[in-house]
Amino acid sequence: MALRAGEHSQEAANGLKEKVLTLDSMNPCVRRVEYAVRGPIVQRALELEQELRQGVKKPFTEVIRANIGDAQAMGQIPITFPRQVLALCVHPDLLNSPDFPEDAKRKAERILQACGGHSLGAYSISAGVQMIREDVARYIERRDGGIPADPNNIFLSTGASDAIVTVLKLLVTGEGRTRTGVLIPIPQYPLYSAALAEFNAVQVDYYLDEERAWSLDVAELRRALGQARDHCRPRALCVINPGNPTGQVQTRECIEDVIRFAFEERLFLLADEVYQDNVYAKGSQFHSFKKVLMEMGPPYAARQELASFHSISKGYLGECGFRGGYVEVVNMDAAVKQQMQKLRSVRLCPPTPGQVLLDVAVSPPAPSDPSFAQFQAERQAVLAELAAKAKLTEQVFNEAPGIRCNPVQGAMYSFPRVQLPPRAVQRAQELGLAPDMFFCLRLLEETGICVVPGSGFGQREGTYHFRMTILPPMEKLRPLLEKLSQFHAKFTREYS
Repeated sequence: MALRAGEHSQEAANGLKEKVLTLDSMNPCVRRVEYAVRGPIVQRALELEQELRQGVKKPFTEVIRANIGDAQAMGQIPITFPRQVLALCVHPDLLNSPDFPEDAKRKAERILQACGGHSLGAYSISAGVQMIREDVARYIERRDGGIPADPNNIFLSTGASDAIVTVLKLLVTGEGRTRTGVLIPIPQYPLYSAALAEFNAVQVDYYLDEERAWSLDVAELRRALGQARDHCRPRALCVINPGNPTGQVQTRECIEDVIRFAFEERLFLLADEVYQDNVYAKGSQFHSFKKVLMEMGPPYAARQELASFHSISKGYLGECGFRGGYVEVVNMDAAVKQQMQKLRSVRLCPPTPGQVLLDVAVSPPAPSDPSFAQFQAERQAVLAELAAKAKLTEQVFNEAPGIRCNPVQGAMYSFPRVQLPPRAVQRAQELGLAPDMFFCLRLLEETGICVVPGSGFGQREGTYHFRMTILPPMEKLRPLLEKLSQFHAKFTREYS
């Protein structure tokens, strides 16, 4: 036996023994996962940054990563009050400092009292600190004009993404033609396609109408559903409002139509509402699916299943790295809700710093508090600048021949359509690349601007787009937009 063991050790040392985990033996669903926002083009951007640091000469001096909605990475200054509360919670000795306002101290003390051992370093319960869940419920009630929200229907999460994945995991079942199908918008946020691939579920695409400012059409939902029923069992419908990557804001009438459709077709609704504070266009207004559903009354209000998601990563806070968010479930079966609680408990709890910032987001300073004026001024400054950037982005792109950009009504991105010459499309195919990936890679190599090709989000056949965040500072955004437009003109001449 000892000799055999020795032989096996020698084989391993010589590299003869095959590894247990290889590309062929690993989970095939994981291999199918793609996430364009942090995909190959971003890896190349990181390499270019490293080359610049090493002194390699490039036709640009910096890489501008306009690929992701990371506000503070793009230079947004954190809002003061949430950071003060977080600092006090992390280091309670600061509660004795005269450098912090009294309302920040009161909020920190209240949060710490609700934590195990009065410390942020303790686990919370799996659904999140109960007091914070109650504050979230009060926020939802205020937002929705007094419609009640039950804290027991609210689960705090590690950003909204974590909660979305949890709900999708509950929905996915079956094999072959009984596999769960989930309707998602195209263009979509790649979290959805990635999660569905990982769970071996069926992605059912419905197309937003680019000619009508990326509006959602129920007739298109019916087409997608009818075709999907031939090969899977559609059970859920996802809506992103305001839209990512498309920036549209759904009208109340549209939301009512979607709810009726979901009810008639027995589909669970997922409402991704993380950009609800980011609405810029005149005449546009955010309407929560929960509010509209409840105001529609019976039979919808009492029976239509809904999960709606929110996050501290977007809006005016932009606290992406702290990973805070929540999901509210409506009309979920009580036994399924227990299963959801079980699933959450496996991951112990969401990060407590993210829970603190979420609490500040849903219960900010009141008008009578000493921090109110500064908080409001900082919040409004962020949102006003985002609105100006949205308008500028639309304007500059639409002045460029061959680029067309719908109004950025909300969220943090533009998703312009670009015309690419046939020779460029042919060259991309020769290189084994999607045409818009070829365009975006050339853009990155020649200008240092990193954007994500539309093929990573989905688009109609024969159309080409890219997603670009509107987050860069105004002094960088205009030159970036102009440089990108100039590159497109040069690229078009080269391949015409």
